Parts: sequence; C-alpha cells; structure tokens
Amino acid sequence: MSDITADLELDVTDRVCPHTFVKTKVYLDELDEGQILSVRLNDGEPVQNVPRSLKDEGHQILRLDDNNDGTFTLYVKKVGD
Repeated sequence: MSDITADLELDVTDRVCPHTFVKTKVYLDELDEGQILSVRLNDGEPVQNVPRSLKDEGHQILRLDDNNDGTFTLYVKKVGD
C-alpha cells in the first residue's frame, strides 16, 4: 500500500467537478503547512483536474495511486498557510 501517512483523509468519489476541488481545498485549508491530505477521487475529470489545480495553487503533489477500482488516491502536502 502506501508509505505516506496522511494527516487527514477525504473521499470525494460522491462529488463531481468542480465540487471535488472545492471540497479538497476546504479540507486542505484545515491543515497546517507540511501536513498531508489524502484524497480519494474518481477516474476522469476529478483525477485530471484536482491534482493540477492544487499544484497551480503551490501545493506539493506527493503521489497518485491507482486503486484499480475506478478510483485514485492523491497524496498532497500543504505548502503555505
């Protein structure tokens, strides 16, 4: 599985874009700089858009794991506060 330990976990597989990013951003805002959020995303638009949008905001994408069930788990480190 993963050697990355998330400080907070979020599942947005029940959401559609742009709500996937908005919800992810709300959760990321709750973290302190350097903490890690894991986000479970559906394949397609969410997995394409959320990591890119987070990176555009300056956060560090650590890894994107394929869960082999149509979902992915994104690990993102909060940068800045």
